[in-house]
Amino acid sequence: MSPKIKYINGRLGELATEWKSFDLRQYSDNRHVFRRETISFVHSSDVIGRDEDKENIISMLMKQSEDQNVPVIPIVGLGGLGKTTLAQLAFNDDRVTSLFPLKIWICVSEEFDLSRLLKLIIQSVNKGERCDDLTLEALQAHLRSLLNDKKFLLVLDDAWNENKAKWVELRNLLRPTDGFSPNKIIVTTRSLNVASIMSSIPPYILKGLPLEDCLTLFTKWAFNDGDERHYPNLIRIGEEIVKKCKGVPLAVRTLGSLLFQKTDESDWIYIRENEIWRLEQHENDILPVLKLSYNHLPSHLQRCLVFLSLYKKDEIYYSDRVICLWMANGLLEHPKQNQEWEDVGKRYLNKLLSRCLIQKEEDFHLKFTFKMHDLVHDLALAVSRRECKIMNSKTKTVDENVRHLFLCDEKLVEVPRVLEKLEKVQTVIVQDSSLRSKIFDKSLINLCVSNFKYLRALELRDSLLTALPNSIGNLKHLRELDLARSEDIRELPRSFYKLYCLQSLNLGATSLKQLPDSVQRLIELRHLVITIEAKHLKEIRAGCWTSLQYLECITVSN
Repeated sequence: MSPKIKYINGRLGELATEWKSFDLRQYSDNRHVFRRETISFVHSSDVIGRDEDKENIISMLMKQSEDQNVPVIPIVGLGGLGKTTLAQLAFNDDRVTSLFPLKIWICVSEEFDLSRLLKLIIQSVNKGERCDDLTLEALQAHLRSLLNDKKFLLVLDDAWNENKAKWVELRNLLRPTDGFSPNKIIVTTRSLNVASIMSSIPPYILKGLPLEDCLTLFTKWAFNDGDERHYPNLIRIGEEIVKKCKGVPLAVRTLGSLLFQKTDESDWIYIRENEIWRLEQHENDILPVLKLSYNHLPSHLQRCLVFLSLYKKDEIYYSDRVICLWMANGLLEHPKQNQEWEDVGKRYLNKLLSRCLIQKEEDFHLKFTFKMHDLVHDLALAVSRRECKIMNSKTKTVDENVRHLFLCDEKLVEVPRVLEKLEKVQTVIVQDSSLRSKIFDKSLINLCVSNFKYLRALELRDSLLTALPNSIGNLKHLRELDLARSEDIRELPRSFYKLYCLQSLNLGATSLKQLPDSVQRLIELRHLVITIEAKHLKEIRAGCWTSLQYLECITVSN
């Protein structure tokens, strides 16, 4: 028993030391919660590029229903894409007005409170009626009497509620007492989960605007009517600025507004050269609007989303690698009974997918690839508080509190001296590069061992190393090590077994002939990829890895 107690005391001492190193500070959270308020009216002349979407929604509104419940048309998309604008266009169309004598517009915003929503609907139907003193029972009776025998269109704008029971309560109050419902509901939301809860039909997924429409919209906000023809040089720069917006109208409007009545070319170049998250933003501009999506995430998902900003824009993410990195950095909640850590990671990714914060690219058997919209990447960078740093050959300074490093420039042929000042790094990822040298890889791994005592994840794919230093065993907190395609590595150091926290190890396409005994002693392993000679396959004793979830053995005969 005494050795176990000594081990526990030792671990507690390590944790106490690690806690101090994180420079944690106590503070009160007095963040201002921004509640959006929308209206039903829009000038159709102010909207560009949504004619086809408008016709599609109107067609759905005019379709005869065969459901007793009120049919719900969900419009789903990223914040700033124009979901509210599309609903406004349909709401104000003459065909819709003639079809629905009663039209009701409600901005749901953050709180799906039944009593509040009933009061807003009653006030919209009976213009200005005050019903603050009515009980919930009286409100629902009054609403049903007001809507009785009336054909109506109800827009629930900016819905966030994922509690089905709350939605069913409202839906039941709106359904007719007998027969099919002639009424319709439009819901705008950023969440596919909300759409599936509120509707039985597939959601209308709103896409970004084409580049040509974005440029027209940008010109409208950056110039007074007709002035743009006097500044062809600015229009050329504007085309590059618009590309940064990736089809999101609110981003186009934000950047166009920043340049309104500015005709100095240097102002336009400044906007072109800077990331959106570094630019001045007002309450209704793109980043504050997108930050609503971030604020609605639980704290564990916020941390996971921010971690994805470690990669470059347009990066293809692999779900299995991301989950391993989240797991290594302690970003996952403890799994429930009969669940694995990987199940928790998959659930997190599905949540981010459902909220349109990431987009799936390709689906494979056990994993999938996904991308993050550039503007969501900007948002993640803006809230990362300097914890994530993408480094290239031009990087001169790095915040001392940085936790996660991504080295990504082919011109980065030697390890930047600025890294020597860092002590709190937990993740190091080096992008594949044909220009990387053996000296770079060796000096980087030596730096990791000597300076980054709390390193949890190291990805050094395509390494030119011939061997790992014996001192790598000192990285007691290392949980993920990826040396895939490091063809010159033929053996592992004797100290390798000391990496007793290691959960994920990728030694695929290395020159190891057989599985080293030191790897078989890593009892916490959950993911292992290894290339060995076929004749040594039978030597693998998988039974010692009681937590193993994924094993990939690539066998070679020569």
